[in-house]
Amino acid sequence: MTDTVADTETAPSSPPPSPRTSIVGKRRVGDSVFLGLSTTAAVSIMIILAGVAIFLIIRGIPAITGNWTQGDLAGYQNGTRTNFWEYVGPLLFGSIWAALIAMVIGTPVAIGIALFISHYAPRRIAGFLGYIVDLLAAVPSIVFGLWGIIVMRPLLVPVGEFLNQYLGWIPLFQGPVSTTGSTMFTGGVVLAVMILPIVTSITREIFLQTPRLHEEAALALGATRWEMIRLAVFPYARSGMVSATLLGLGRALGETMAIALIVSPSLIYSVLLLTDGYNSQTIAANIALNFPIATDLQRSALIGTGLMLFVVSLAVNMLARYIIGATGPGAKGRKKGKRS
Repeated sequence: MTDTVADTETAPSSPPPSPRTSIVGKRRVGDSVFLGLSTTAAVSIMIILAGVAIFLIIRGIPAITGNWTQGDLAGYQNGTRTNFWEYVGPLLFGSIWAALIAMVIGTPVAIGIALFISHYAPRRIAGFLGYIVDLLAAVPSIVFGLWGIIVMRPLLVPVGEFLNQYLGWIPLFQGPVSTTGSTMFTGGVVLAVMILPIVTSITREIFLQTPRLHEEAALALGATRWEMIRLAVFPYARSGMVSATLLGLGRALGETMAIALIVSPSLIYSVLLLTDGYNSQTIAANIALNFPIATDLQRSALIGTGLMLFVVSLAVNMLARYIIGATGPGAKGRKKGKRS
């Protein structure tokens, strides 16, 4: 009897099933499903990217490796080219040149707007301005093109004459000034307006994420508002500003209809901003204008130029990732870890 009681007392008793066990099990199932969905999404992005690259390579190879002295490619778009690279060179230059003009004009304005919304404007005005800037992103590019033709072209003609008269010694502003306004300068201004929503929205959110204690510490030490922004906000937001700028550059590189409607282009290398007919054509606008009337081999040439634009856009994004990694908040820690 005593042995029986002792055995009963020392025998381990199994705990009653807890309701949390089923909850944890459900959470684990949910985590597995979410992991599968996120992995599928990530893999699908890589598959789509690879599919686009393969399509461009397969469809562009006939023109890239073809003979440009005979057949449909001979004299294509009024040129005497012997290979594909002589054809795509001016187009690639024009795309990068137009995008750089837009970035030089638009980026300081976009950062200034973002800074005003985040640190200077009253809350009600800041909310309204933020809504207006975000609304610009919903405007179709064809509308920007029409606005550039009707409003910006005649408006910028006197500006071009002024720049040519007083800054004509600079190569950018040389040459006969256009009387119609169909210049790379007008196209760059319109592109600058088109990239404003992207650059402004991202930089505004980055500025607002600056730790409040950093700003208050700078002000407590006697810094003015501008000194606080220069010493606390800009260093914290540096990588985000670079990211926003390069995203705007990607938008400008791929823009089609605005440039096609505004600029009077040629397949040449030219940095002139104020002339008519001496503007380098962009890849996207060239494809949009010539694809419907091109033969199969000429379409292969256009797709080949699209492949070059794809490579440039990929290179821009890789450069953005490198700059963000080198200048981001954790960059100094990673450098110290490598040295140690």
